[in-house]
Amino acid sequence: MKPEPLITNDAVTLGLLSALLGVVFYTAHSAHPFWRRFYAYVPALLLCYFLPALFNSLGVIDGEHSQLYVVASRYLLPATLVLLTLSIDLPAILRLGPKALALFLTGTLGVIVGGPLALLIWQSLAPGVVAGEVWRGMATVAGSWIGGSANQAAMKEVFAVDNNLFGMMVAVDVIVANLWMAVLLYLAGRSQTLDARRGVDTSALQALRTRMERFEAEHARIPQLPDLIFMLALAFGATGLAHALATPLAAFFDAQGAWAQRLSLASPFFWIVVLATSFGLLLSFTGARRLEGAGASKIGSALLYVLIASIGMHMDLRAILTNPGLFGVGLTWIAIHAALLIAVARLLKAPVFYLAIGSQANIGGAASAPVVASAFHPSLAPVGVLLAVLGYALGTYGGWVCGQLLRLVAE
Repeated sequence: MKPEPLITNDAVTLGLLSALLGVVFYTAHSAHPFWRRFYAYVPALLLCYFLPALFNSLGVIDGEHSQLYVVASRYLLPATLVLLTLSIDLPAILRLGPKALALFLTGTLGVIVGGPLALLIWQSLAPGVVAGEVWRGMATVAGSWIGGSANQAAMKEVFAVDNNLFGMMVAVDVIVANLWMAVLLYLAGRSQTLDARRGVDTSALQALRTRMERFEAEHARIPQLPDLIFMLALAFGATGLAHALATPLAAFFDAQGAWAQRLSLASPFFWIVVLATSFGLLLSFTGARRLEGAGASKIGSALLYVLIASIGMHMDLRAILTNPGLFGVGLTWIAIHAALLIAVARLLKAPVFYLAIGSQANIGGAASAPVVASAFHPSLAPVGVLLAVLGYALGTYGGWVCGQLLRLVAE
C-alpha cells in the first residue's frame, strides 16, 4: 500500500521537480566518466519521467491530488506546441529533396499503421497483453513516435489514458525507442560501406552539408529580452486564443451526436492542442520564425520538461511490472516501422542517412534526431532538427489518426 505523502504543497512539489530536472541535466552534461557511462545506457528523458514517479511511489509527493499537471497540460503544453512548431521552415525542408521527405513520411506512416498491426498480431498471440484499454496507451506512444513528448501528453488527454497505463507506455516508448536509436547509430558508422555497396549517389548530401552550415551561421544569435518577451507573447497569446475557441467548437461538435464524441471532436482539450499546433504552423510563415535563432524551441523544450516531470509524478512505478508483455508489443511495432523504411529506402536507392534521420525524426524527435544526424556529420545536425520539428506538427494529427485506428482494432 502506498504511504501517506510527505509533501502536499504544490509550490514545494514544483520546487522539488525543478531541482530533479536540474540534477538530471547537470549530470547528463557532465564530463565525469561515471556520468558519461551512466547516460550511455540510461536516457536522461527516462529519468525526467521516472524520478518524479519514484518520489510519488515512495510517498514523498502527492501525485494524486496535485494540480501541477492540470496547469502544465492546459497552459504549458499548448505554449510548448506553438514554440516548437513556429520554427518550421517548410521551404528548407522541401529543399532536402524528395527522398528525404519520402522516408520521413514513410517513418510516420510506419508508426500510424504499425500500431494497429502490432495490436492485431498480439491479439492473436497473447490477447491478455493488449486487452482492455491498452489501445489508449498505445495512442500516446504514437503521439511520441511521430512528434514528441508534447504530442504524447496531448494524446494522453485526448484519449483519457489512465496514469498507471501511461506509466507503462512511457517505459515501452523510451526503452524501445532507445534500442532502435542504437541500431541507427550502428548503421551510421557503416553508412559509407552500405551506400557504396548499393551504388547510392551521395553527392546531394555534400551540398546539403554546405547549405546547413551556412544556415546555422546566419540565424544563430544570443537572445535578448525583447526576443524572450515576444516568444512568451506568441506562445501564451496563442494558448489563450486556443482556449477561447476550443470551448465553443467542442460544444458544437458535442451537439452533433455520438460520432463526434467518438472521434474526440467534443473534447475541448483536443481542440486546444490542434489549434495550438495550427497556430504554430501559421506563425512559421511569418517573421516569427526568426525567433528560432534566439532559441524558441529551447524555451519550448524547457516548458516541456516541466510538463514531463508533472506527468511522471502521477505514475506508480509498481504498475510497470504488471504487464511486461507490452514491451513485446513495442518491439513488434518498431519492427514494422523499420521494415517499411528499409523497403522504401531500397526502392528509392536512398542513402542510409535519409533512412536513419527519417526514422529518428519521428521516433526520437528533436532531442535525439540531431544526435543521429551528427553521427553522419556534425553539420547535418540541423537537418535532424528540421525534420523533427515537422514531426511535432504532424504528431498531434498522426497520433490522433493512429489512435482512431487502434480504437477500431480494439473494439
